[in-house]
Amino acid sequence: MDLDMWPFDNLTIQAALLKISIFWPTKYNAPWLPASMEIVHKTLQLAEVGPEDLIYDLGCGDGRTIITAARDYGAKAVGIELDLLRYLWCQLLVTILGLRGRVRIIYGDFFQHNISAADVVTCYLGQATNETLQTKFEQELRPNARVVSYNFTFPKLNLISQDDQAELFLYDLRASDQQN
Repeated sequence: MDLDMWPFDNLTIQAALLKISIFWPTKYNAPWLPASMEIVHKTLQLAEVGPEDLIYDLGCGDGRTIITAARDYGAKAVGIELDLLRYLWCQLLVTILGLRGRVRIIYGDFFQHNISAADVVTCYLGQATNETLQTKFEQELRPNARVVSYNFTFPKLNLISQDDQAELFLYDLRASDQQN
């Protein structure tokens, strides 16, 4: 086949990969809608993240929450990302920023990974995904684990604090055990 007759150029291929990257997670009710850095900081402050914490970010996107947790709050962080391009981007950023010792990125579906080591879990997912995650949290997280969600709630978990202006919700699993 003559390469001059190839129907796709590099720009077309890149555009197709970008579209796939954006819409692939939508299949799992988790489109990529990055939170602002202001929301990232408010999330970590609401959860009182510190150097002793291990934070998991479910659907870590471009890694802004886990990178900020490690750089600015001294925490160790794990991000789980389903989108291959964003996963690779996170790996690159973590390496460039010299955070390999504090940040780990896992490629895959967070429903398939054990998160029981987490002190704090952050997420910006859809309401249906949050409702499905509640059972995973109750089964895997320790009673003193904290969960922060942006925009969407966990109806069966005990809400212990919220920032109405930022639309952030903080949950504590201890109270959840007592209610159920």
